[in-house]
Order: sequence, then C-alpha cells, then structure tokens
Amino acid sequence: MERGDKIKAGDVRTASRLIRDIEDSIPEAKATIKHIFPYTGKAQVVGITGSPGAGKSTIVDGLIETSRKKEQTVGVLAVDPTSPFTGGATLGDRIRMQRHSEDIGVFIRSLATRGSLGGLSKAVGDAIHVMDAMGKDVIFVETVGTGQQEVEIIHYAHTVIVVLVPGMGDEIQAIKAGIMEIADIFVINKADRDGAQKLQRELMTMIEMSHIPPGGWKPPVLTIRNSFKPEEFEQDLRTLSAKVREHYDFLISSDLIGDRQKRKRLHELNEAIRFSILEPVLEMLVKTGELDSMVEKLVKKESDPASLAEEIAKKYLQGCF
Repeated sequence: MERGDKIKAGDVRTASRLIRDIEDSIPEAKATIKHIFPYTGKAQVVGITGSPGAGKSTIVDGLIETSRKKEQTVGVLAVDPTSPFTGGATLGDRIRMQRHSEDIGVFIRSLATRGSLGGLSKAVGDAIHVMDAMGKDVIFVETVGTGQQEVEIIHYAHTVIVVLVPGMGDEIQAIKAGIMEIADIFVINKADRDGAQKLQRELMTMIEMSHIPPGGWKPPVLTIRNSFKPEEFEQDLRTLSAKVREHYDFLISSDLIGDRQKRKRLHELNEAIRFSILEPVLEMLVKTGELDSMVEKLVKKESDPASLAEEIAKKYLQGCF
C-alpha cells in the first residue's frame, strides 16, 4: 500500500492527511491503519494531563527540546477543544510549540475532542499508531484538561505525567478525579508561587497513604520553576525527562511493560468493536427514522431505554439472543 509505505518512510504530509482522514472517519484510513499496525509498538508514549491553564503545553514544549538534544525523534498529539463551527481543534499546531515547526525530527498534530469523554478524541489511538509507524522515538500526548474523565489517558500512555499548579485547588481535584491512580509522575508547575511547598507535602502524604506493592513504582513529586528563568526551567525539565526515562526503564525491568501493552490493546479492541458495531447500527436507525420514533416513545413514556436497546440488539445482532 503506497500510503502505508510513505508513513513508514516518515512522510509528514502523508501522515497529516491520514490523521485528518482518521478524524473524519474516512473508510480508506482504516485500511491504512490495518497496514501499518504490525510496525507499531516501538515508541515510548508519554501522557501529560492536568487542569486547563496548568502549563502543560509549556512543559511539552520543553520536553521536545530535551528529547531532541538526546537525538530522539518526537511526535506530539495535542488534544484540543472542538470548534463548534468546524468540528476541528480550536488550538492549532501553529499556535503552540512554533519554534519546533521547522524541525524535521518533530511532528506536531492537534486533534479535536469532538465531545468524547476523557478529554480525548477517539482518533488518538490511531494517531499514535501513525506516529509510531513513522519511527518516532517518543510520543507526547497532551490532553485538553476536562476534569474527572481525564483518567482515560492511562489507556494510551506508558508513562502519565500529572501537572498541578499551586493555588488552583489542584490537591482537591487530584483526589476527585482519581488522578492518584493514574499518575506515574506528579509535576508541580510554576513552583515559585505561594502554596507550592504545601501542595508538594499534601501530594507526598497521599502517596505515602496509597497502597504501593513492594518493589512497585512510587510516583515522584517534581517541581518546575518559572519558565521566564531559562536556566532553572531547563534544569527542572532535564530532571523530569530523566525521571520519565527512569519510569520507562522500570516498566521494562519489572516486566510491567507487557501489562501496559495488554491494557492498551484491550482498550483498542473495545473501541474497535464499539465503532464497528454501534456506529453502523446508529446510522441505520437515523436513516430509517427509527431513532426519532424511539425518542418519541421515550418522551411519551410508552417504552424505556433498556427495552428499546434490547429491541435494537435483537434486530441487528442476530444469533446473540
């Protein structure tokens, strides 16, 4: 397949078009993903999540530079809010991380959430495969920062970085959002602000109270100082980059990398099943007008969602009931 071969050769233009087609659910895109899938699984995937305004993009921008100094090729997926007019990402590639746009070793792509839960687009998994097949050494996935469902990043990343900022109530958010369960590394950004030490102590207390098995990974709490002080900022980013590598090496040495791969593949399979079965059924219901009719029945209390769902399943999933 010509397009798949171009992806494997690292062609940025072809990769950009494929990711666009993935977002738009173009059938040909699925065929290309099938072709390149055997060539995936080599890249280190790092998820960066946290509250809106926590400085995730600034940290990703710094990590790109740190990775490039190590001569690593980099892919970046920035999952942005969806434009209500175009359905596309409201924050584009040219707005963020501009200084890396001319670097042939860096490929940055924005994806729209398009209303999906977890602040992640359903195209994220396939877009990661595209960058992986291109030969990127490390792929950063920056999420939109929507709150409790942000934990979905764990299905895609080997290492999850949770970015918190003093004075934003992040310690409460961390507990509510279940972030304690997904964070491999905590980062307190803008650590020169008042309350940084308090937030660090609270996080460390929560970590100590969590149930970490013997020999398990204990999430570190790192601080990153003001980005307007380049020397301090770069030093803190080097520390973070080294800790990300340390966590990845830990996964490999402890044989946990396989568990994370299985979790990712199970999630991908669930998503593929859902979109292969649910989407065609929904399209048929819309096309025939059955969906509107069922909604009317619900409004008039002539039926209930469970009964209608069972009716749909019996009709379209023959042999399962």
